Amino acid sequence: MAETLPRRERLRKRGQFKAVQGRGKKLHTAHFLVFILPQTGTPASARLGITVSKKVGGAVVRNRVKRLVREAFRRLKALFPKGLDLVFVAKHTAGKSELAEVSRELERLCRKLSG
Repeated sequence: MAETLPRRERLRKRGQFKAVQGRGKKLHTAHFLVFILPQTGTPASARLGITVSKKVGGAVVRNRVKRLVREAFRRLKALFPKGLDLVFVAKHTAGKSELAEVSRELERLCRKLSG
């Protein structure tokens, strides 16, 4: 299994984030607000975008939250339905979360999306 999250599985441009947040379905988890939008064209694997504001904490905390979400997504990406763009917006409680918590939240999200 690859130990990275390749560029094709990430949202990278502001326009991509705005499209998902503007037109996507909104779901809440304990630490995140998640926007979900089906990809246009040929569905590829799910793509991930992460937004963490200064309300969550300083740069160290914000970067840690992004690393946790990326790692949990990388480990669980086979469970996500193909052809979805996801944007995770961290709530202020996300700064205190651990990898196990984030992984559980993503697993629940996968079940909700698949079922």
